[in-house]
Amino acid sequence: MIESLHIENIAVIKSLDLDFGEGMTVLSGETGAGKSIIMDSLGLLLGGRAEKELIRTGEARAEVSAVFSHLSGQTVELLTELGFSSEDESMMLSRTITQSSSSARLNGRAIPISVLREIAGTLFNIHGQNDNQQLLDPKNHIFLIDAYADVIAKREEYATVYREILHKRAEIDSLQRDAKEQNRLSEILRYQIADIDAGKLKIGEEEALTELTKKLRSVEQITKCVTLVEKALRGGEKGKGAIYLTDRSAEALGTISDALPEAEQLVERLTNIRYELEDIAECVADLDEFGGDDALEKLDRAEGRLSTIEKLKRKYGSTVEEILAFRRDAAEKLDAIEHAEDRIIELREELQSIEARAKEMAKALSEQRKTAAKGLTANIKETLAFLDMPKVRFEVGMKPTKDFTANGCDEVEFLIATNAGEPLMPMAKIASGGELARIMLSIKNVLNECDGVNTVIFDEIDTGISGKTSRKVGIKLKEIGKSAQVLCVTHSAQIASLATHHLYISKKEIDGRVQTELRELDEEGRVAEIARILGGIEVTEAQREAAREMIDEGKNY
Repeated sequence: MIESLHIENIAVIKSLDLDFGEGMTVLSGETGAGKSIIMDSLGLLLGGRAEKELIRTGEARAEVSAVFSHLSGQTVELLTELGFSSEDESMMLSRTITQSSSSARLNGRAIPISVLREIAGTLFNIHGQNDNQQLLDPKNHIFLIDAYADVIAKREEYATVYREILHKRAEIDSLQRDAKEQNRLSEILRYQIADIDAGKLKIGEEEALTELTKKLRSVEQITKCVTLVEKALRGGEKGKGAIYLTDRSAEALGTISDALPEAEQLVERLTNIRYELEDIAECVADLDEFGGDDALEKLDRAEGRLSTIEKLKRKYGSTVEEILAFRRDAAEKLDAIEHAEDRIIELREELQSIEARAKEMAKALSEQRKTAAKGLTANIKETLAFLDMPKVRFEVGMKPTKDFTANGCDEVEFLIATNAGEPLMPMAKIASGGELARIMLSIKNVLNECDGVNTVIFDEIDTGISGKTSRKVGIKLKEIGKSAQVLCVTHSAQIASLATHHLYISKKEIDGRVQTELRELDEEGRVAEIARILGGIEVTEAQREAAREMIDEGKNY
């Protein structure tokens, strides 16, 4: 339920704080005092469009926030899914609008407007003149029946199977495309597969070839370097190399090692150097692996191979891995085309099985809906009779659909005949504004226990009715107030006198600006306000006495 509401800088409201209690709360006041602005503010919390014209003239921003308590299981479950804590069973929603933007928060944390709309929809709903359009839309009627029949979970189970049907049908349609298109596609796929296979690609081959070409392009320089180093170390025809000179040096030092013992250590060091030089010479000789007349031929082959790979990369992928993945995908597509008929037969068998299951589920839904429709029709007729519409015939029309739909195999539409002898027709073609208000109240009265919303707001539901009928509407509102919080904006004394709480909205001029104010009425305040609604220009004592009687009588309901 809504514990409190804060409105700031919206239209003529500078700052307004409202506290709400359980049961039925009525909001009344002079025309233009700000009742519709309060409804607009609540609409913002439901995720309604934030028009910048709502911002009070001269202000940069406007805000509306509300604290909710006694959260329903549906709300708690949704908050948990979204990662919000609900341990204290209360929460605050807020909406801020500026000249250029709109934002929403939950317990101070920013949330998308779509999330605000989803959460607020489990907390409260508003029924008013515009809301009646939802009641007139036949696509909403099946959801009302399902809520009454308590088959929402079963409908969702069916919807999962229905999505499987759509998937299988789409796959079959894809395989049954124009034969010429399939032939063209298969020819393209065969060419692509053959083109890639001709390349005989191997993972890692491109990297190895790139490294090889670098060496082959430097083969002349490598050969010169190797020759130079080998001559320097091993010697050539015209000179002695470093290895030879190192040997001679060690032999010379060896002849004086008896006279100079330290020469022995030098001989050992030279010997080690000699072995290291020999090893270096052998390693240098191995570097010239591409020497000979075939180096250019090897380079040509390597560069040609790289060119082949590059051409394939331009057509099928940026790497060898991507090209091979493209080939695998093309092969799978070709296989699917070549075996399309077999796959279609297989899919049709699967589809037949799924459709049989969906048919049974849809049939079970239909049976429960038909049973619920009888109960809903009877209850609504009873309520309408109480609301002075005894001759109105109401019926839940149901007929099978030609094919499966997301909600089963039923078309549901509420039908009504307001006069004797007239055929049942869709409500949009028959009901007047006053009739719609009472029909909507009847449906809400019947469905209140199963829609999961703890707060119901009625905006001027008394439009088009008066007298005894208004009183009966008020009685039904009070009945709803036993199981949910009811807020009602009204101009009807018959309804207002039944309220558990009565809030009076007024406006006055402060510093040259009009501002809306609100206060909860005590017993005498209620008498005065109801007498005002009953009266004309001047309120008489008789009207005040009539107001007292209406209030006292209302306490008996």
